[in-house]
Amino acid sequence: MALKTLHLTNSWHETSGGIATFYRALMTAANQRGHYMRLVVPGETDSVEDVGEFARIYHVKSPPSRFNPAYRTMYPAQYLSRAGRVRQILAAERPAVVEICDKYTLNYLGVLLRRNLLPSLDFHPVVLGLSCERMDDNFRTYIGRLPFASGFCAAYMKWLYFPFFDHHIANSEYTAGELCAASQGQMVRRNIWIEPMGVDLEHLSPGRRSRERRQSLVQRAGGNDESVLLLYVGRLAPEKHLSTLFDLIARLAGSDKRDFRLLVAGDGIERAHWEEFCERNAHGRVAFLGHIRNPGDLADLYANADIFVHPNPHEPFGIAPLEAMASGLPLVAPDRGGVTSYATPANAWPAPATVESFAAAVEDLLANESERKRRTNAALETAAAFRWDRVAPSFLDRYAALAGASIDSGAALPPPAFSSTPATGIQLAVSRGVSRSAEKVFQLAAALFSR
Repeated sequence: MALKTLHLTNSWHETSGGIATFYRALMTAANQRGHYMRLVVPGETDSVEDVGEFARIYHVKSPPSRFNPAYRTMYPAQYLSRAGRVRQILAAERPAVVEICDKYTLNYLGVLLRRNLLPSLDFHPVVLGLSCERMDDNFRTYIGRLPFASGFCAAYMKWLYFPFFDHHIANSEYTAGELCAASQGQMVRRNIWIEPMGVDLEHLSPGRRSRERRQSLVQRAGGNDESVLLLYVGRLAPEKHLSTLFDLIARLAGSDKRDFRLLVAGDGIERAHWEEFCERNAHGRVAFLGHIRNPGDLADLYANADIFVHPNPHEPFGIAPLEAMASGLPLVAPDRGGVTSYATPANAWPAPATVESFAAAVEDLLANESERKRRTNAALETAAAFRWDRVAPSFLDRYAALAGASIDSGAALPPPAFSSTPATGIQLAVSRGVSRSAEKVFQLAAALFSR
């Protein structure tokens, strides 16, 4: 019998980049394998979208998110209530594995499923938490550096996220670091696996570079044949820490050695702010291209720029920098965060995420042609190891292994990257008290909403 998995996330938008790219690659692999995959995402209205023979997307009517209205958020009422759309989908689909990619409103569904606290659901799936970002990073970005922020995030992850799942998957060691801290002193053993994201090599290639395509980009940027085209691809949102990128082009605009231009492919709630900034500080040197939906057009953009600049030191993984590497485009990126999963001094120009360090990296790669060729060739080999037709099936293999282990108690789990440590002494007593209290709260909430 074919395995069926159901995936829920609030990090979904048709132009959301990494998360949407991941799930669509997963659906492609599911269709090729005959694996039934169901994806539940927030939407403007309730709708169902079949993606091939085995994959389906459920769009659940949801309000705009409070911190970023370009996104929408599914709230607990959608699964606590018998009439809630998420609860109805679960009852109809009865998946063997439920994977939740959210730390704020959907994570509570994990414990409700694990503890059989939703009366109308008479099946017991394996419940996975997928971490594609860090809570502490998002908290600092949208709430600010408050005195209690670090402690609050640590406590939330320890009590209201980590124990709510049977197992955890993270997209990088950087993202997993937050889980590892939360895993210390848990009542029940939990495992953490690291599964990286991937890159589409069907379209991306340095072979797409041509004089005509490059000339078209130069014209859009207002440059000339001698211009150096910097490129950024990604959302224009606070969590991307874009100040380094735009401060960099403002600084390079004053160079008397070279004519630097910046192409920005992407959209988001900060676009108007950065357009105004560039008008004041780098007038005529920045072209905002908006979201580029066509894969071929995006591949042409990557292949015909000169340098890719990725400014975010808190990137959970970073698909766009990997796409740049797959296109033969030199990469300047922070020397920390999830980007370091694949970007090293051997295949890129990692540097501290400051304007001064990034400017030095840009000048260094432009000054040494032989080193530039060596690192970009190494980057092509790196990107090949992360291609989606290898990465996406590895996720499906992970789901199958975890589902099999739950069905057959004698089945051995694959070795995790990390495991939780057991609580002892006072910590154990506190954990038991918190667990019992939390379960009573969830039971009461499920009972009230189920009436």
